[in-house]
Amino acid sequence: MTQPQDVAPDDGFRLAESPTSVDAGSGTPSLDLTEPAVLRSALEALLFVADGPVQLDQLAAAVQRPVTEVAQALAEITAELDRRGAGWQLRPAATGFRLYTRERYAPIVEAFLLDGQRSKLSQAALETLAVVAYRQPVTRARISAIRGVNVDGVVRTLLARELITEVGMDPETGGGLYRTTDAFLEKMGIASVEELPSLAPLLPELDTLDLDEL
Repeated sequence: MTQPQDVAPDDGFRLAESPTSVDAGSGTPSLDLTEPAVLRSALEALLFVADGPVQLDQLAAAVQRPVTEVAQALAEITAELDRRGAGWQLRPAATGFRLYTRERYAPIVEAFLLDGQRSKLSQAALETLAVVAYRQPVTRARISAIRGVNVDGVVRTLLARELITEVGMDPETGGGLYRTTDAFLEKMGIASVEELPSLAPLLPELDTLDLDEL
C-alpha cells in the first residue's frame, strides 16, 4: 500500500479548506465524507466502476478530501477485505489502485466465465466484439458508450474465450485497451482485420455522421 504523503498547500487538499460534504445529486442528501465509514464506501463505489487503476490524487479529487485521509481509508478498506476474506481485494496496480477478485477463488470465477464456452455467442457479445474489431484498440468505457450499456460481463466472456485481449492502457484515461486476437481471425477465416467487410454498405447515411460516433 502506498504510504501517505504530505500535500503542499497549493494542491487543494488542505484539511482546513476541504468541504465536509459532497452533493450526491439532485434530490439526494449530501454525503458527509468526514465520516470514515462514508468515505470508505464512497471510495469503494469509485473503485468498483473504474475502468482501470485509479491514482490516489484522482480519488482524493473525486471525494474532495485530503490525499493523506484517502490513503488511510484505502488502507482500512484493504485490511477489512483481507480480514473477512472477501471475494475481491484492493491492490496497488501500475500507478494507482484497483479491485481484483481474490486469487483463491480463481477456479470458481474461471468456471463461471467459461461456462457455455461451447455455445454460440450472445447478441450482446457479438455486438461488443464488432465494436472491438472495428474500433481497436478501444477501452471498455468507449465500448460501453458506443453500445449504450455496461459491457463488463461481456468483455470478460470475450477475454475468457480468447477472442479479444488487453494490450495496454489508454494514456488519457488509464483504461485498458482491447484488441481482437489471432483466434478471432481464425474463426472469421481472415488473415488480418484489414480483411473485415466494410461497414459502409450497412450505413447508407454514413456521409451525414460524425466518424467519431462510429
